[in-house]
Amino acid sequence: MTVLFECSYDHQRYVGFGVPQDGAPLRLHPLGGADLRVLLHRSGGDESALRDALAAAGPALDVPAADLPLVRMRPPLLPDHVGDALVSGFMMTHHVKAGPEVPDQPNWFFKGLGNVLRVPGLPLSVPGDAVAVTEEAEVVLVYVDDEEGESHYAGYTFGNDLTDIGRFKQHAGHLSYAKLCDTAVAPWLHLGAPPRSVTGAVTVERDGAPAWKGSFTTGTDALHYDLDTMMRRLFAYESLHHPGRTHYVYIGADRSSFHGGFRLEDGDRVTLDFASHGVTVSNPLVWKGTQ
Repeated sequence: MTVLFECSYDHQRYVGFGVPQDGAPLRLHPLGGADLRVLLHRSGGDESALRDALAAAGPALDVPAADLPLVRMRPPLLPDHVGDALVSGFMMTHHVKAGPEVPDQPNWFFKGLGNVLRVPGLPLSVPGDAVAVTEEAEVVLVYVDDEEGESHYAGYTFGNDLTDIGRFKQHAGHLSYAKLCDTAVAPWLHLGAPPRSVTGAVTVERDGAPAWKGSFTTGTDALHYDLDTMMRRLFAYESLHHPGRTHYVYIGADRSSFHGGFRLEDGDRVTLDFASHGVTVSNPLVWKGTQ
């Protein structure tokens, strides 16, 4: 399966292929001012066609290991204007969370615009008056609206839908507030169909030492709902569509540290190891605003 990423280096935008290994040199392909979303759409997701299109912008560049700290990864297909990105998701989608009375479509929530997306390493902020915050290891679907505003599936990645679950537990109507935390997203865009099975583990570090560990299972096989039906019903709302918009849709999580009786705190580092797919998402947490 083709995996690609977009980054900036030496004030230029580049595309790379594969999930880079820690400390290994990077081979980058210049974008030359092109929009990767457009190139992907024109190539139909074919790696050879995409590489040919990138070759027209210039020769590939090899970044030595010593210069890797100068490379800045970007969320997959993030528009230049963060207002052109819409981050949202579904809740209570997994079999393990389905109750006795299950609606025919799970609740949908708005998480923010493109500025709430944080790649691994960057801090995730939550309101200072958060009640009980928890991580949520999730598959993230990426869609791009064409010039007519029609949404096209581009691929998937992984992320941490950080949530003030305590606020939601206090009042179910406050889900919209509970979801207004930053969210982590891996830079690596997988061009295939959404994965059926994803397994991994969560590690929370506090003061430099492991404070909580747990496992998770996600993917389409873990969903109580049919994913195609979920997305078709969501995108039936024309108000979501706009030419050039990128959609990041979090499709729900397994149990989390909250369900294990643990409470995240300011300064904790949360690491999600999506081991089945060789992807790690690790971010420190920061409480901001009124305490």
